[in-house]
Amino acid sequence: MNHFHPEHIGRLVRDVFEASGSSATEAAIVADHLVEASLMGHDSHGVMRAAKYIGWLKKGFIRQNRHAKLVLDRGAVQVVDGGMGYGQVIGLEAMRMLVDRSKEFGIACLAIRNCAHLGRIGKWAEMLAEHRLVSVHYVNTTGFGILVAPHGGSDRRLSANPIAAGAPRGSGAPIILDFATSVIAEGKVQMAYNKGEALPEGAVLDGDGNPTREAKAFYANPPGAILPFAGHKGYGISVFCELLAGALTGSGCSNPGSNDADRLVNNLFSIAIDPEVFGDIEDYSEAVTGLETWVKGSPPQSPDRPVLFPGDIERRVFEERQANGLPIDPETMGQLIDAARNLGVEVNIEPI
Repeated sequence: MNHFHPEHIGRLVRDVFEASGSSATEAAIVADHLVEASLMGHDSHGVMRAAKYIGWLKKGFIRQNRHAKLVLDRGAVQVVDGGMGYGQVIGLEAMRMLVDRSKEFGIACLAIRNCAHLGRIGKWAEMLAEHRLVSVHYVNTTGFGILVAPHGGSDRRLSANPIAAGAPRGSGAPIILDFATSVIAEGKVQMAYNKGEALPEGAVLDGDGNPTREAKAFYANPPGAILPFAGHKGYGISVFCELLAGALTGSGCSNPGSNDADRLVNNLFSIAIDPEVFGDIEDYSEAVTGLETWVKGSPPQSPDRPVLFPGDIERRVFEERQANGLPIDPETMGQLIDAARNLGVEVNIEPI
């Protein structure tokens, strides 16, 4: 693993997207989102996605320079069509709409449908928390994003269907929960494949439905499947991601026979709440602080691993990587460099 300066990687990724036809603004939004995801330790949704996005772009799976189009507006309920634009752009614009409506009504919900990959969903929870809003976000994927076996099943039937939530603290960084309902995200399987590393136990089945730790078995023919986290519990949450982000919004659920079977389509259902509507904001802040103090006061099982709150790990990784650089494996870096050179982008970047 080599380490690279985040700003240098960000500049290269921005140049790649701009050379591919994105406006300077769009290229910056997408690149900044990917670099930030890597800085947070979410490598599966970070810089490694750049080359993949360019591949999808060439196949027509992503459309450049699209914006969030409001297709339903009923006050506290809004629906946005993404036009298969970059999810980092559509998500940003949609969350701005949701901030305004939740401040107006106290609680609001917004759906995004027909969108390309939305990136790290925790970003949207962070954005709302910065505006002092509590939020929860459900995502499903139609088309070729079907990767996960149902509990008790042996082949792909669902997507990774992530869920995220955010809440402001009284002061300081917000509390952020962000995870896939699968044991691991597909991007982490690809990272293991790129690095030649074994997968964790109990994460993936091969094409015959047998447990495996080999990432290549997931991409074999017949393909393998990722398992839901926590057995029937993760599976149940995944089903509700399908119902809320897919069926409820009219976006559709995981189905290889859909009109989107040849591409990855993300759909999202978000609820935002202004805590000031429910009572004194100081009472809310004191309750949050008191809970965190109480929970973190539990004696740790291991002295070198203190009890953490949701989002603490990401902030620690962010600080470490800002200081020491982004770790990027040679395969991922090679894919990024190839994508850049194929677009005529000059590559002049060295490890730290």
